[in-house]
Amino acid sequence: MTLRTRLFSIAAIIIVLGGGTGGFLYWKQISEYVSTDDAFINGRQIVISAPASGKITDWTGIGGTTYPSGATIGDIEVTSGDASSSVPIPIPANSTIIQRTAVNGEYVAMGTPLAYAYNLNNLWVTANVKETEIRYVNLGAPVDITVDAYPGLLLHGKVEQIEAATASTFSLIPSESTNANFTKVTQVIPVKISIENSPIASLAPGMSVEVKIHKQS
Repeated sequence: MTLRTRLFSIAAIIIVLGGGTGGFLYWKQISEYVSTDDAFINGRQIVISAPASGKITDWTGIGGTTYPSGATIGDIEVTSGDASSSVPIPIPANSTIIQRTAVNGEYVAMGTPLAYAYNLNNLWVTANVKETEIRYVNLGAPVDITVDAYPGLLLHGKVEQIEAATASTFSLIPSESTNANFTKVTQVIPVKISIENSPIASLAPGMSVEVKIHKQS
């Protein structure tokens, strides 16, 4: 056997072994987990609205700042004839302001959104699982979570809730076809996943994540 033939044989063996290893890892992945990268950090959005119609005054709500429930972050100056009064703008729940639209001196109608907030101590993952795989997902199943923003960070969680309808059911644009040109699309079902070891300060609503839900027999 020449040196060239020997090197070719060694290379062929390496390729076969590499392909076999890759195939085994892929088989292990699909046989033990339901995986998806169609997932994100979620939480309960809190809308801070104008409690009355009037002019915004003394607005102190700052993005990224956490406030206790009931804290006043501004006032609405209400004018009726020659008289005026101030109505406080309270934070409805313990939360961190994520975005503000309020501008001091601006006139707003009652109910106008002035800011949006989240309780960053109570975040979870919403994962959209293909309808063809949802039968493998069970309540309480452990989940491995990786966050795109933090490579190398591995979080753990468990399945808390499986929606009883597909994500398209809640869409403003219905998915039903009304003509003969129908293209079948695999639907996804939202799954709520708790986060058990969350680095609270590092996660933000909307961040992209990948999940591996452990299949349970």
